[in-house]
Amino acid sequence: MDKIASREEMKILSSQYRKEGKTVVFTNGCFDILHAGHVSYLAAAAGLGDVLVLGLNSDVSVKKIKGEKRPVIGQDHRARVVAALEAVTHVVLFDEPDPENLIRTVCPQILVKGADWPEDQIIGADFVKTRGGRVERVILEPDISTTTIIERIGRLYYG
Repeated sequence: MDKIASREEMKILSSQYRKEGKTVVFTNGCFDILHAGHVSYLAAAAGLGDVLVLGLNSDVSVKKIKGEKRPVIGQDHRARVVAALEAVTHVVLFDEPDPENLIRTVCPQILVKGADWPEDQIIGADFVKTRGGRVERVILEPDISTTTIIERIGRLYYG
């Protein structure tokens, strides 16, 4: 099974999973330059249910939220890398700056974000909760992020 799904495919799959009594978990992010913090975060998210759907910001989306120099790694490569992780069941690319529409398509029972996000600022939280679901905030590994990796590379190689 190809883990990378279109929005339309994911709508059908998530409905099937719910009918089978499986708990669908959703998270999202850019996952540009995959690192140990990402892996730990996705493993924790996957542990909250039966199916982990990862909404992956497309290159267009990443540029909108991170600026013209990002992403470092293109969307096709990022999708293949995160899809290779055991914790991830499906990857769905989205072009919008936020995942609200994709969350409404997937209708997860559990929405996961990093603990650095206050729950009242988590996009899609209200939608998930009004449908009887819940929001979980996962503690992130300290001192690791794509931005700090990029900054470190810059210092090491460009002064």
